Amino acid sequence: MTKYTKKVLRAVEQTGWLAALEQRLKGVLPGMPVQLRMTPRPRPGHKTYKEVGDSCLRAGVLLLLYSWNGKWHFILTKRTERLSHHQAQISLPGGRQDHGESLTQTALREAREELGIIPESVEILGMLTPLYIPPSNYCIYPVVSAVSERPDFSPSPKEVAQTIEVPVDHLLDGDNRVEEIWTIRGEKVSVPFYVFQGHKIWGATAMVLAEFLELVKDAMRRE
Repeated sequence: MTKYTKKVLRAVEQTGWLAALEQRLKGVLPGMPVQLRMTPRPRPGHKTYKEVGDSCLRAGVLLLLYSWNGKWHFILTKRTERLSHHQAQISLPGGRQDHGESLTQTALREAREELGIIPESVEILGMLTPLYIPPSNYCIYPVVSAVSERPDFSPSPKEVAQTIEVPVDHLLDGDNRVEEIWTIRGEKVSVPFYVFQGHKIWGATAMVLAEFLELVKDAMRRE
């Protein structure tokens, strides 16, 4: 097991599925077959992060788990209109990798810049399968992490229009997965998404969450 701080260690020990999740992240991941359950159809491109190689821009994103009001949550952000990519969309905190950084360091730095999360307070559980996003030519690398209690979030007004704190068990409920026909770039597209408090969580974020939730379900069966 990772060398946790005392607070996080207690939280992990008291939550069997979280410890099982960490172990599951070290094994073979569900990968693209599960990610594709939440991709719009037709998908705008079919290449994987392996196929595009170094031609894509790399970004680290942080899926941060924390206990709040007796439930485990993670935080999403609604991006402002001022950002250069994916304006006003709902996403995990994260951004482009800087030279000399590991992708975990990128995810932690971006989480600090966007939400004021202190990197030293975060314990890394593992990484999910990277995902290539054709419209922006980004390969995103999701980092799964945990803190023992809800952080004191301080959103950046330049980057974050709204914070969205989602209970894990809400997305485990299949009734909260919906599919609609949208018009995107002039084309009719079937879009699956998760709903939470009026928000529609779709696209790359939903694809990342699909794999995460599959691992959570597996971890809960193993605890």
